[in-house]
Amino acid sequence: MTALNTLLDKPDTIVPSEKDAQLATESSRILSSALPEGDFRVRLDNGQVLTLPHAAARLLSHLLTEMSRGNAVTLIPIHAELTTQEAADFLNVSRPYLIGLLQASGIPFRMVGTHRRIKFRDLQEYKQRRESESNAALDKLAAQAQELDMGY
Repeated sequence: MTALNTLLDKPDTIVPSEKDAQLATESSRILSSALPEGDFRVRLDNGQVLTLPHAAARLLSHLLTEMSRGNAVTLIPIHAELTTQEAADFLNVSRPYLIGLLQASGIPFRMVGTHRRIKFRDLQEYKQRRESESNAALDKLAAQAQELDMGY
């Protein structure tokens, strides 16, 4: 099963229609230009005002941007546990490679019978750590290329 199929099989995954994507594009532009610093207030059709935290406004803006691009969107709680296949799909690696990473790199996991479960938070931390290391290596290479006047 591909990562896309795994994602689309989740009941909370939203795949925007073309109309949804267009509406999300308009809404995203309006929201991003008026993103509040504090609480976020939304007036519902019935006149009721809903007050949300600032973080919810940022999340909504990001959600609308992804929907406007036609991307499938789902929310994963930070404490959620993933199967090895879901974790591999998240990292865009094969499941056997992920199992090797779990055993070699110290990504925390727990066994449920004979199956491994990985907390999304731990997986996300690993991914961010790897991206930071990659960016640092690229910065070092770019600086070295500048020192050697390689024309980059």
